[in-house]
Amino acid sequence: MPRIMSATSTPTRVRILVRGAVQGVGFRPFVHRRATALGLAGWVSNSAAGVILEAEGDPRHVQTLLAELCASPPPNACVTDVETNAIALLGERAFIIRPSETEGHRIAHVLPDLATCDDCLREMFHPSDRRFRYPFVNCTQCGPRYSIIEAVPYDRVRTSMRGFRMCPACQAEYDDPADRRFHAEPNACPVCGPRLALWDGAGHVLAADHAALVAAAEAVRAGRIVAAKGIGGFHLIADARNEAAIQCLRQRKRREEKPFAVMFPGLAAAASCCRIAPGEQALLTGPAHPIVLLRRTGGEIAAAVAPGNPRLGVMLPYAPLHHLLLAELGFPVVATSGNVSDEPIATDAAEALAALAGIADTFLVHDRPIIRAVDDSVVRVLCGRPQVLRRARGLAPGRIGVPGVAAGILAVGGHLKTTVALTQDDGVVLSQHVGDLETSAPRQAHVRAIADLTALHATTPRLAVRDLHPDYASGRVADATGLPVLEVQHHLAHVIACMAEHGIRPPALGVAWDGTGFGTDGTIWGGEFLHVTPDGWRRVAHLRPFRLPGGEAAAREPRRAALGLLHAAFGDAVFGAGDLPPIAAFSPTELGVLRGMLNRGTNAPWTTSAGRLFDAFASLTGLRQRASYEGQAAAEFEWAADGLDCLESPLPLREGVRGRGAYIQGQATVPTPPPIPLPQGEGGVLATAPAFPGALPLPVREPHHPDNPLVIDWQPALEAALADLRAGAPAAAISAALHAGLASAIAEIARRIGERCVVLSGGCFQNARLTEATVMALRAAGCEPLWHQRVPPNDGGLALGQAVWAAWQEQGEDARCASPFPDGS
Repeated sequence: MPRIMSATSTPTRVRILVRGAVQGVGFRPFVHRRATALGLAGWVSNSAAGVILEAEGDPRHVQTLLAELCASPPPNACVTDVETNAIALLGERAFIIRPSETEGHRIAHVLPDLATCDDCLREMFHPSDRRFRYPFVNCTQCGPRYSIIEAVPYDRVRTSMRGFRMCPACQAEYDDPADRRFHAEPNACPVCGPRLALWDGAGHVLAADHAALVAAAEAVRAGRIVAAKGIGGFHLIADARNEAAIQCLRQRKRREEKPFAVMFPGLAAAASCCRIAPGEQALLTGPAHPIVLLRRTGGEIAAAVAPGNPRLGVMLPYAPLHHLLLAELGFPVVATSGNVSDEPIATDAAEALAALAGIADTFLVHDRPIIRAVDDSVVRVLCGRPQVLRRARGLAPGRIGVPGVAAGILAVGGHLKTTVALTQDDGVVLSQHVGDLETSAPRQAHVRAIADLTALHATTPRLAVRDLHPDYASGRVADATGLPVLEVQHHLAHVIACMAEHGIRPPALGVAWDGTGFGTDGTIWGGEFLHVTPDGWRRVAHLRPFRLPGGEAAAREPRRAALGLLHAAFGDAVFGAGDLPPIAAFSPTELGVLRGMLNRGTNAPWTTSAGRLFDAFASLTGLRQRASYEGQAAAEFEWAADGLDCLESPLPLREGVRGRGAYIQGQATVPTPPPIPLPQGEGGVLATAPAFPGALPLPVREPHHPDNPLVIDWQPALEAALADLRAGAPAAAISAALHAGLASAIAEIARRIGERCVVLSGGCFQNARLTEATVMALRAAGCEPLWHQRVPPNDGGLALGQAVWAAWQEQGEDARCASPFPDGS
């Protein structure tokens, strides 16, 4: 912290620049109150760079103010840097708040939207308060920020509230240094602020103000679906207890089985259905109020809300409108994004009428414009720490400090769960979740997000960074900018994102496991170990490849991944094993076509994907042959092991089952084939004892050439699993054993590479069982594991990794990849 040195009480004057998340949190009123109490003169103002102030008076009191700025700022503020310079005395006698300074380089942090504070809630539910039942109550400690701001500095004239002129009572609060609404930019009341209305499907007004809210609650109570405009967009709301209403919502929204989030009236109601640990409670009730994944314990939630899922996505009301609606209802509701599946969330009332026609029965709208769509954030507690799975409302935009990074690098992200990123000096700003770029509407939203990010931070990009995949829509956007373009390999971006989040630089061993990513050899990677050093990066290990018949279709049909795995292990013999679930799931005609694909290598690309490996085992154990949403099969395979503790005790498998008997049974018994021949000269199988009792064996094999990567061979695990299944082992035991085996294999690779710092990234590390087992195995091996917490492990973190890798390139850390695996086999 800067310090003013003086041995006398001779007055001094300093100019102070405070950087960080310091606008929209009552920082100027806080400075005004403290400076006045300390008898200091001067002024404070928002600026494009942060909060700037000058303070004049006793140097001891100036030092006290400096200490308080750093140590005890307002609750939602985050001070990252304080710069202090001594200047000439002016002899001022008062301390004032000046109008904002709009000139200069924009590096001020834009604050996320904040959940309604307790003080505002008390006012809203107090019958004698002038804001009684007013659904837009806010103050300097809560309310909309990112969703309404158009430019920085953060002032009302640069927000969507500029069209609402404050009434005398609100203006008096805004001007009063003693009031908590002193300079609260979205300040409003029923006299001067936004208003509610209830519309039918044609846009006709059915009710207004509180009557509109009561009528909307009646519609939900009657089993109808209400589209409600919130802070960052519309929610589709339905009674979470009503099976018929939820099934209707699924049918209309075209969302077959993907879980819905549930909004509960309060913490006690949520606790009646879910187990809530202290860390999870802190997330639920914190300033962001995200969706938190909690373990279900029972309750009255309809089965269709989250079919087969042992966890429930839970959130509490975070906007005044939600508090009023849930208080009126008194029961939990599904509150899902106001869109058709895979489309952007609706933000404008007229837009919602068109986009949600045929889904919502009525529309609860208001007239405060939403500047940018912001979906709900999703988090969980993993290994005792929060982990963000979707970074959006309450968390975005977010700045990750990266020392030495220069401004002007634009990273466009990937194809799924897309975000975009922009470098500033010594940091990277990561946007809110944009979505999957499968259709034109989300692709347009992606382009808007880029324009919005650059405009909000007044930064002209000088370099665009994209994924290596030639067909990603995001990559085409980067190519169309006319800027120099840098391509960054998908899994490298994953690894760098995790390193940047934790503030570390090379060297590190990155474990990047996901469903798909374009490799430097033109194959589909997804089970990668990348050694990142100051000199570049090298692929040092991966899962054994297998073919995916039908290519991208395998992501939607786990049976195809299973067929590719079986064929790689046992050849054409698998096509006669009609009692295996994936084989039985195809018709004879389909099997003939797929057999030809696999034997000729036509539309059957090689993959090392850990995600597809999980899919294959989900199919083999009979859990899922077709998926209705991304990652469904792998998730259900993880859930199958719920309640089995493979990390500490032996699995409940029959003694001596593994490696014996037949792997396929039909009219004739087909003996278990021997393992595939691999070179034994220079090491061959590097077998080690599994870290966990009962783990499926996944030995590490050395390559043909010492410069090529190590290979984790899944065939022994496959053979053992098939034998266990034949002996009657349940899917739960196979799941627990595979997770344990994979964790052991990761630890073995780390041991052989000899890198102590191991970062875990990629969508597979959303899998809590895999992550927890891997962290345990790595720690037992003497490694220091790091996993994502503030940035999603899925493709939502790619843009950060792309931007940071590009910045490191500029700093001279050249990326040099080792020779690719020569034949993809």
